Amino acid sequence: MNQLDKICVFCGSSDGNDLAITDTAVRLGESFAERNITLVYGAAKIGVMGTIAKSVLDNNGNVIGIIPNFLKKKEVVHLGLTELITTENMHERKLKMQEQSDGFIALPGGMGTLEELFEIITWLQLGLHQKPIGLLNINGFYNDLIKMLETMVRKGFLSMDNYNLLLVDSNTQILLEKMENFKPPQLPKWLNSDRT
Repeated sequence: MNQLDKICVFCGSSDGNDLAITDTAVRLGESFAERNITLVYGAAKIGVMGTIAKSVLDNNGNVIGIIPNFLKKKEVVHLGLTELITTENMHERKLKMQEQSDGFIALPGGMGTLEELFEIITWLQLGLHQKPIGLLNINGFYNDLIKMLETMVRKGFLSMDNYNLLLVDSNTQILLEKMENFKPPQLPKWLNSDRT
């Protein structure tokens, strides 16, 4: 069973227009605090990012924010976090997120969320880390993305083994259980800044 002391959450810096997403972000934050899981995230105090951070902090949990210097004003950095780490650029931010975390969850978001999700799952596919990656499919938000991945399998661009690396559920507790029980593929582990 995987020890998930710190989980990195990728999600939107906007709120979106589906209240189920905001509500789920609050519940996930409560669950992290209850399980003593530290939230690692992009350090913004706005959008879904801010919602989950506030939820963890409101429930006496710990939050580590990681943000590149140039985004501090644009994403309205949260100054009330347990720890704030500033990086030089986006790549260093993602590498630091990976180093700080025992697993990853993607909530709804935009281009940045998808970019982070697919980079971290590509790193897993290549054996650069062996940590579980969950997709929280709130209110069917990711249904079309899942269909696209199925098309990649059907057309021969994605193996079934690699498709199964992404753990998907609409229930936060079940997703966390899947992540705890995740068995990584037997590949060499050689992640460092020169290889990413």
